[in-house]
Amino acid sequence: MKIEKVEQTRWNGEDLKDATFGSIFSDHMLIAHYNDGAWQEAEIKPYGALQMFPSLHTLHYGQAIFEGMKAFRSKEDDILLFRPEQNFQRFNKSATRMCMPEVPEEMFLDGLKKLVDIDKQWVPTSETSALYIRPFMFSSSNFIKAIPSDDYIFIIIMSPVQAYYTGEVNVKVERNYTRAVTGGTGAAKTAGNYAASFFPAKLAQQQGFQQLIWTDAKEHRYIEESGTMNIFFRIGDELLTPPLSDTILAGITRNSVIQLAKHKGLTIREEVIDLEQLCAAYDSGALKEVFGAGTAATIAHVSSIDYNGKVMRFENQEDSFSDLLKTELQNIQYKRSEDPFGWTVIVESE
Repeated sequence: MKIEKVEQTRWNGEDLKDATFGSIFSDHMLIAHYNDGAWQEAEIKPYGALQMFPSLHTLHYGQAIFEGMKAFRSKEDDILLFRPEQNFQRFNKSATRMCMPEVPEEMFLDGLKKLVDIDKQWVPTSETSALYIRPFMFSSSNFIKAIPSDDYIFIIIMSPVQAYYTGEVNVKVERNYTRAVTGGTGAAKTAGNYAASFFPAKLAQQQGFQQLIWTDAKEHRYIEESGTMNIFFRIGDELLTPPLSDTILAGITRNSVIQLAKHKGLTIREEVIDLEQLCAAYDSGALKEVFGAGTAATIAHVSSIDYNGKVMRFENQEDSFSDLLKTELQNIQYKRSEDPFGWTVIVESE
């Protein structure tokens, strides 16, 4: 792998304080090209602009996928990745669904570790911050015919970040617009899914909500996701979350929460969640807390849900499941406790 390093780093440790999520980028990026039916050698080079023509395929047809993951710094100054092989596997599932070539494991995982090691000073020291990592791929042929591209570019960029949500998370059940339909691309982490969500999310934000709860496309009756997170409900002393399908993204944080909950002796069920039944559980006092789970937010407590004018509010519980699971998860991510699952990977310096 060809490596070209910057002469002087741009990181001073202070820029993160007032930065919005994902707006500052580390010194280097990994880039690889797919041409003539094969991946070319990847290289690490200084973060910078890409040259493109107006006929770039992805600008017209949206063949683009990405992943979201993080690197953490422990008290012992180890740099840790969290379940990177899961991101690699999901990335290639998205690639297959979007008719794109799979990225080789060595290029993705070994290249990622090398990039993180080179820019390890960009991993924040704060235990509430991390280095957000964005692998992505897009079609790079130059033609405007509606067929799959012949060429692709794979890139990894990185951004030091603080918490995604810093205040209350008030959400609205979306009953008009749809995130994904059966047979569509809902289970793929593709750019178009997010672009399509921006308008209904903007409408909700204008009404004072931070995010939406997405429902099924056919009846808008069954809960699927919340914004860019998977969603969990505590009813009584059980945790419920919608089962995976081709309309729900298989969240790595979601999977980790499920395994952690079982490890802590909690009862957790993956089942279809009917909105009317959820309202009945709230009215009876059985619905105690709601939270979202995702890479950017980790675990975010939901303060309220607005469903067709009915507002369900959720106070912090003394025995909060979301607090327990967030603490347990972050203790593993930051190496503050034992990792019984073997989830964390230490980035070794060369």
